[in-house]
Amino acid sequence: MPPTPSSTAEQIVEQVGGPGNILGLTHCATRLRFELKDASAVDQAALEKIPGVLGAVPQGGDRYQVVIGGAVQTTYNEIMGLPAMSGPGRQLSDADVKAAERAKARGKVAWVDTFFEFLSDSFRPILGALLGASLFITLMSLLATLGVIPNWSDPTVVLPPQWQFVNLCWQGVFIMLPLMVAYNASKKVNADPWVGFGIMAVLMLPAFRALGEDPAARQVDFAGQTITTIDVFGVPLTIFDYSSQVFPPLMMAAVLGLVYKWLKRIIPDNLQLIFVPFLSMLVMIPLTAFLIGPIGVYVGAWLAGALAAINSFSPFIFAVLIPLLYPFMVPLGLHWPLNAIMLLNIQNLGYDFIQGPMGAWNFACFGATAGVLVLSMRDRDNQMRQTATGALAAGLLGGISEPSLYGIHLRFKRIYPRMLVGCLTGGVIIGLFGGVKASGFAFTSLLTIPVFSPMWVYAIAIAAAFFVAMTLVIISDYRTPEQKAEFLAERAQNEADRALEHATASAPAAAAVAGGGVATLVRTSVVVAPVAGRVVPLEDVADKVFASRALGEGVGIEPSDGHVIAPVEGVLVTVPESGHAFGIRTDDGVEVLVHVGIDTVQLDGAGFQVAVKPDQRVAVGDLLGKVDLEAVRAAGYDPTTIVVVVNTASLASVTPLPGSDATAGDPVIEVEP
Repeated sequence: MPPTPSSTAEQIVEQVGGPGNILGLTHCATRLRFELKDASAVDQAALEKIPGVLGAVPQGGDRYQVVIGGAVQTTYNEIMGLPAMSGPGRQLSDADVKAAERAKARGKVAWVDTFFEFLSDSFRPILGALLGASLFITLMSLLATLGVIPNWSDPTVVLPPQWQFVNLCWQGVFIMLPLMVAYNASKKVNADPWVGFGIMAVLMLPAFRALGEDPAARQVDFAGQTITTIDVFGVPLTIFDYSSQVFPPLMMAAVLGLVYKWLKRIIPDNLQLIFVPFLSMLVMIPLTAFLIGPIGVYVGAWLAGALAAINSFSPFIFAVLIPLLYPFMVPLGLHWPLNAIMLLNIQNLGYDFIQGPMGAWNFACFGATAGVLVLSMRDRDNQMRQTATGALAAGLLGGISEPSLYGIHLRFKRIYPRMLVGCLTGGVIIGLFGGVKASGFAFTSLLTIPVFSPMWVYAIAIAAAFFVAMTLVIISDYRTPEQKAEFLAERAQNEADRALEHATASAPAAAAVAGGGVATLVRTSVVVAPVAGRVVPLEDVADKVFASRALGEGVGIEPSDGHVIAPVEGVLVTVPESGHAFGIRTDDGVEVLVHVGIDTVQLDGAGFQVAVKPDQRVAVGDLLGKVDLEAVRAAGYDPTTIVVVVNTASLASVTPLPGSDATAGDPVIEVEP
């Protein structure tokens, strides 16, 4: 029998089907991205219970994402370092290759999936650099707001040398962004990423821009704009400043992938190392400089202009529309083009008008997560508490929504309508005050509030979005009644199991009779009715978890009396303060749970009196507690009392005896340990 996986990395690999089921593994800022032979081999429930895993999200085809949060790089390295994983370059069998090709045909329209995956994978690896640079922008904005330094975003202002240097700390990322995007995008299309980097680098050279200052250069009107051109080999070359541009490198890489694939097909293997890169550059450098680059600039400018036109027509409509669209765009990857336009706006306008409304969505998202955190703390749901805590920290401090979105919100669909109300609230506030501008590209977190202007409008809007979403989730819960009941039942069982481990050693000794000190084992053959009333089959009770027999075989009793007695002799291992449930373990190992009412834990003990305490030994018929049945009904709860044998699977037989009116103490379940 193979050893049980111990580390988080080993457990993740095991639950996605083992090393042999993994065709490829990459990661983004928060998620491990698996490409599998067979996604049906994944045990999602077990995967989500692994410590450190915030959630698991099946994608189209045989792709799977595991949400880790900020520790994703460490977890990725640990997985790739496992002896069973020989790294991304491991040899695949013919079956592996065929499975990988099948996995590419995902979704109803495969090329749409591929397009948005190409966009997202071109940006994901540089999210950390973008986040770090955005915090430098935040620092500069905060210091300018406090009057420590002049307005750094004003191009006419000359900063002192020390602050010029600090300013370079973020410009190094954003000005050179085309090179980073070119590298990632080229890698995504299976071309040499350094070739893609080198092609885009030609357009980034100071000498390229200097061509526009040559005496032979001329200014021409094109599409209502004045552009600089110069003839090269008799062909007009358009001179642009490609700093911070993202559409040209994306378009270049898409074409480069086709050229690279074609060249590798026609050039012999032993010559590819030299001639494929050379010929690729020979074709792509002039093609990018003369055609693709200018088209990319104009495409970006057109998209930015279209959004600017909407914003100019009605800042209110724009401010409301963006936060309401983002919750649906992010899961599909549709938000990546907007990120590119934000960067373009900052370069061309000196500010961006999209990030402010986007902040309303982000903080509504984080507020919903905060609501889940409050409820998980109240319900003692340790796993969800850990998930929500990590997701909330990533959101409030880093502006990253994926841990919240994939780890919680998409798993509990009740959250979305409540979160959208928060989005609407924040968007309306921003719209009423004419919009919010961002002086730099920034992840919308608490740390980047100084980037936005007017700052007070933005702060009020995101606070309203946060607290509205949080309050609605707390009031109405993020789970359906069935999900909540399932959790409460599972929690009661877990608590019972832990208590049983504690009580097992002492129970036989407590059963010893006087005289010789020899323990007499009390054999359990029946479970009696803990309350008087009509005995009904378990499938007829209104709690789906109990009705499904997920917690064991048993019966329901429609009570006519509020006295609750012990149905077996044994030790009490579960006695919550609410008095709505009791767990008893007999000397011969039968585990019985008495659950008084459906979802009556919500009453927090109102109408219940508890007459016993944990670890107390009881005999059949001993009073466990009392319940005011009328008070339970008046509060809107079903008082049906459920009796189940929790460890049914480990016993020889468990036979319920429904269909009669019973008094407390009458047999309702026959048991054979």
